[in-house]
Amino acid sequence: MKKYLLKRLLRLIPVFLGVTILAFLLTGLSSVDAVDLKESSSGGVMSEAEKEAMREELGLNEPKAVQYLQWLKNALRGDFGESYVSGKPVLVSFCEKLPATIALAALALAMTVCLSFPLGILSAKYQNTWADRSISLFCFAGNSFPGFFTALLLLYLKWNLFPVLSMGKGWKSCVLPAATLAVSMTAKYTRQVRSAVLAELEQEYVAGARARGLSENRILLGNVLKSVLLRMVTLLFLSAGSLLGGTAIVETIFMWNGVGKMAVDAVSMHDIPVIQAYLVWMAAIYLLLHLIADLMMGALDPRAKLEGMR
Repeated sequence: MKKYLLKRLLRLIPVFLGVTILAFLLTGLSSVDAVDLKESSSGGVMSEAEKEAMREELGLNEPKAVQYLQWLKNALRGDFGESYVSGKPVLVSFCEKLPATIALAALALAMTVCLSFPLGILSAKYQNTWADRSISLFCFAGNSFPGFFTALLLLYLKWNLFPVLSMGKGWKSCVLPAATLAVSMTAKYTRQVRSAVLAELEQEYVAGARARGLSENRILLGNVLKSVLLRMVTLLFLSAGSLLGGTAIVETIFMWNGVGKMAVDAVSMHDIPVIQAYLVWMAAIYLLLHLIADLMMGALDPRAKLEGMR
């Protein structure tokens, strides 16, 4: 297991460094001057000498390579600088927004798992019946509708049961944005579960279980579901990474004060330190959850671990 973990970590390091280089260079292409932005956000007027002194203090006069290495060194310590707009440390602002995104992601993922697995198993069990066709129609619609359309549809059909905008109104304020995220994921995972269940039902051990007189429900829940869960682990963790990265459109529509909305606001206001921190967070959470998924697959299925060590 140590060798397996070390090999996975060595593969992730160059990917992470590549993302940090792209994040730094691409945000550095902005035509907005950081000093001018800080001046406008503070509401004061600075002389050219003061601006030059601030550029020197921020290291903006250094070559790009030197700036990147200094930025990476600080970022690895959790120091992403200060926001050009608010003047607060970026890490502090990020940590303030993260719990809202975690709550939204957890509820959306829970909705997805609770809906997609029963629907996928039901669709596979009653293949080519009206139940299967109805579920397939839902999956087609869920995959086809863009996120903003689903959000607007849920806003229209809310029946005054759930608050529409802002937070701080209890768990109900999380339901509509989480449901918006869950619709498309449920549609995708239902099809995945259905395909996985149908593939498992063709295996020899299922024929053997039927020959021993086991009921279809016992075979599905006691044997097939375990194998399906193994296949879905990686996809679930990648979806968790996407959700924890902040779903910008949904958070913006529902005014959900998470990291996704923070990133959208930062882009609109050219707040480069916040954008850089967000890109690094996205890369880090994806790589970390992908590593955890690999380790879980290796622990649950030794064949996956042996394949990964080759």
